[in-house]
Amino acid sequence: MRLGVLDIGSNTVHLLVMDAHRGARPLPAYSHKVELRLSEHMEDGDRLSAHGAGRLRECVEEALRIAEDKGVEELMAFATSAVREAVNGEEVLAQIKDETRVDIRVLSGRDEATLTFLAVRRWFGWSSGRLLVLDIGGGSLEIASGIDEQPDVAISLPLGAGRLTRGWFTADPPPAEEVRALRRHVRAEIARSVGDVARYGQADHAVATSKTFKQLARIAGAAPSGDGPNVRRALRHADLTEWAGRLAEMDAAERAGLPGVSEGRVRQLPAGAIVADATMDLFGVGELEVCPWALREGIILRHLDTLPG
Repeated sequence: MRLGVLDIGSNTVHLLVMDAHRGARPLPAYSHKVELRLSEHMEDGDRLSAHGAGRLRECVEEALRIAEDKGVEELMAFATSAVREAVNGEEVLAQIKDETRVDIRVLSGRDEATLTFLAVRRWFGWSSGRLLVLDIGGGSLEIASGIDEQPDVAISLPLGAGRLTRGWFTADPPPAEEVRALRRHVRAEIARSVGDVARYGQADHAVATSKTFKQLARIAGAAPSGDGPNVRRALRHADLTEWAGRLAEMDAAERAGLPGVSEGRVRQLPAGAIVADATMDLFGVGELEVCPWALREGIILRHLDTLPG
């Protein structure tokens, strides 16, 4: 069957169309992405503006038309941190549902971490043992660890690359004192969660998902996306530490010239690198393997699991 997943994130609205059947590997058929930057459409810090709500409705309507054109049988739509934290988020989604009939589910941070973990487990399989899964989004950092398909621990922290860039940096490149202040803040936030994860045991396999980690791995020498999803890609902590310092000293134009860096995320890459570096350091991870599957695939896999046999 042909399924669609509409992911409304802090940076993008992304429609992924996949051919999926229970017991089979979901295969991507079509992808459509809009750089909406929903988190930048907030008034008074926590209210989605009328303009932002209107643009979101337009994106949903466009995604619905595309899904129909591509023969999607069922569309699953969800929103993450930007809508989740907006005081009028539910109101905006209710209005969109009235106008488009698209029911958009708001995921909690724990839901995000849990579903991403499921996708990673299915990709690497049981032989990978205890997994530690890290995901840096625009609004939050998700951390999950476990030995089964359901993680033992799933944590969401307000350490997304976009959120931190807006909240901590006043210029590009950011002043050195702002970089140091953000680094202290990020490490203090992550350190509070290390014990909650570590008490379940050392991970056998540390894995990264998300565009931020993929771009950092590419900058550090990983294979380009054009080589396909089955090529092993990894990010060494030693390389990341070096790049975290360098990225904060570059301006946007210099970062945009690096391999694999998308224009839409070029400004938030220094903050993302600071979060990635701190997470690997505090969890004692020397190398992360990049997984091509993440939250959207987790949504589809969970849906397939609920279908009758």
